[in-house]
Amino acid sequence: MLRSRIVPSLLLRGGGLVKTRQFAGEKYVGDPINAVRIFNEKEVDELVIFDIDASAQGREPDYDLLKSIAAESRMPLCYGGGVSSADQASRILKLGFEKISISSAAVARPELVREMADAIGRQSVVVTTDVRKAGLLGRYYVYTHNGRHKTKLKPIEFLQEVERLGAGEAVINSIDRDGMMQGYDIELASSVRDAISIPLTILGGAGSVGDMKQLIDTVGIVGAAAGSLFVFTGVYRAVLISYARP
Repeated sequence: MLRSRIVPSLLLRGGGLVKTRQFAGEKYVGDPINAVRIFNEKEVDELVIFDIDASAQGREPDYDLLKSIAAESRMPLCYGGGVSSADQASRILKLGFEKISISSAAVARPELVREMADAIGRQSVVVTTDVRKAGLLGRYYVYTHNGRHKTKLKPIEFLQEVERLGAGEAVINSIDRDGMMQGYDIELASSVRDAISIPLTILGGAGSVGDMKQLIDTVGIVGAAAGSLFVFTGVYRAVLISYARP
């Protein structure tokens, strides 16, 4: 029976883990290998790792680091950052990852989605869409390169297109909610869930297990992803890696 997944999301920068607020003001939260070991013990549903500099800097993934992470992991892994070809995606899968996420590359060249689906299978292709409200009417737009570049793309139209091209999963990441721990954007999540048929994961805003329960109860079967919730504790945001299900 299908059920919602509870998914920690980790951000790589310079070989270490960081956490941001609205894609800025990063805080160092530790070593990725150590985090993987802890999440192994907590038997998490899936772990998503984004290298937030790779695409912005125009460089390839750090394959040596990814190999070390995969060798340590006992859970399904998804990686995103710097992937711009089907060959790169295939190489990362061979290291031990189950899914490959693309974001800026899918915006720049949507046909990459089809190429990756043909090479590694649709089930392994994830399109992550960074979204925020903009303009006088507060409409949602797709952003790229760590939220620095606003596109003219509307998230629903974009995700419908990548689904048609062969994406097997979509991730919606709310820039406005990132690291704020004040709840998911339920309006955004609901509208996307109604518009596409592939598995959907929602990221950005979770501050409690209750927020995850609200998302699942309102939207249905989704991946409920979180960063700050699983790496911080207390009002002073002390680093403590944890995991909980609603």
